[in-house]
Amino acid sequence: MWAEPLFTAAEMRAAEEAHSEPTLELMERAGAATAEAALRHYPEARRFSIWAGTGSNGGDGFVVARKLHEAGREVDVLLLGGEDKVTSDAGENLRRARELGIPFVDEPERADVVVDALFGTGFSGAPRRDAAARIEALNAVPVPVLAVDVPSGVDASTGKVAGPAVIAERTVTFHARKVGLAVAPGRFHAGEVEVVDIGIAPGETRHRRVSQEILALVPRRGDRDTKYSAGSVLVVGGSKGMTGAPSLTTEAAFRAGAGYVRVCFPSSLDLVFEQRLVEAVKTPSPCDEEGRLTAEAAEVVLEAASRAGVVAIGPGLGRSDGTRELVRVLLERLEVPVVLDADGLWALAGHLDWVFSRHAPTVLTPHAGELARLLGRESSWVDANRLDATQGGADDVGAFVLLKGADTLVAAPGRGVLLCDLGNAGLATAGTGDVLTGIVAAFLSKGMDAEIAAAAGAAAAGVASELAAERHGFAGLIARDVIESLSPTLS
Repeated sequence: MWAEPLFTAAEMRAAEEAHSEPTLELMERAGAATAEAALRHYPEARRFSIWAGTGSNGGDGFVVARKLHEAGREVDVLLLGGEDKVTSDAGENLRRARELGIPFVDEPERADVVVDALFGTGFSGAPRRDAAARIEALNAVPVPVLAVDVPSGVDASTGKVAGPAVIAERTVTFHARKVGLAVAPGRFHAGEVEVVDIGIAPGETRHRRVSQEILALVPRRGDRDTKYSAGSVLVVGGSKGMTGAPSLTTEAAFRAGAGYVRVCFPSSLDLVFEQRLVEAVKTPSPCDEEGRLTAEAAEVVLEAASRAGVVAIGPGLGRSDGTRELVRVLLERLEVPVVLDADGLWALAGHLDWVFSRHAPTVLTPHAGELARLLGRESSWVDANRLDATQGGADDVGAFVLLKGADTLVAAPGRGVLLCDLGNAGLATAGTGDVLTGIVAAFLSKGMDAEIAAAAGAAAAGVASELAAERHGFAGLIARDVIESLSPTLS
């Protein structure tokens, strides 16, 4: 399988309600699995402190306390709220813990590991004052924290963190990974995530997390292919001081399997591109005195696009009235898929109708700041609401949106989100966005579905960054290292 399901709170609740066994049995399995994980990951730990809430997550915590006690560990429980507020199944497990003599304490005592069972998948919004104080106190404890199902304070359905949230070293989650454990900022609170089976049937989900296996969907070059049928890409970009961006896009498209790549660039920069790009076909195009393409370049680009399967617009394009008009004309008249990045996205801001009226697929590849500008928001809002921003952007624009980041998100209009967290922090360097544009363009040129091409492009860049780090080291990774690793990634 090239993707695993990501569950929202509502989807998880539906899966549990469809299950025929008593919920008390599910709670027993969940708590037992968490205790087993605690003993496996922290074999030297002798004392565990369970910080529990009054709901089902707290009930899981009471089971954890009982199982650790039965395994010979010292255990205490710190309960948030009165025992009279503990819900039914959780109340039964509280009673069982009490019967074993497990102490319930008012203040935290010394522990080797803290188990966070304050809030689970039903939590959303910001914790109230007493809960917020308890979470902040938990984060101040200088020992490992193991979260039960979801770190308290994280919205399991979106990854939003609206107030204090537990920062766990590990999270044991039940049945399947939750959206909030995979999408930032929630993913940065979860630590290492372990999914345990508690016997629930799969259920339906809207969002998925892609694996490296998605790369098997990328068409490979066959014996009967020509350079055009293997994938023909046209890159439109470049300006004075920004010739590297379209060059990286071009080279990445080749390494991602395109058989033919052509570049339309400002004619004043002809010498640079002739020297830099060997394999690509170069098409000098009308430009202004500042070395930026003008609207008059549109006819040249459209003619060059006659044999292209996809057009990538924006890398190093520059920002001017002329480049904005060029982008408008190209989006209006091109009949093939378009990948729009960088300065192409700058031109699109305030003119989303240019994309909405297109018939061929359009893939936008923004970072948080670029998507914020398209949506009329602050980049901090996008960072805090990555899932909503990506899905909302796709729906509003009528395009496929790839939001770059440690958790790259791909949304199609009216569908769920595909998440890719492959790769490493070495991708946080200049030029890797241009590389990603070239990869996605190459995959689209092979006839792939736009949503799958975008997600596979993110996966290819991620895996290539890992191979590049093995070869060159992590600290000094550059965009060209990722390009060099694309061929082995796709072999």
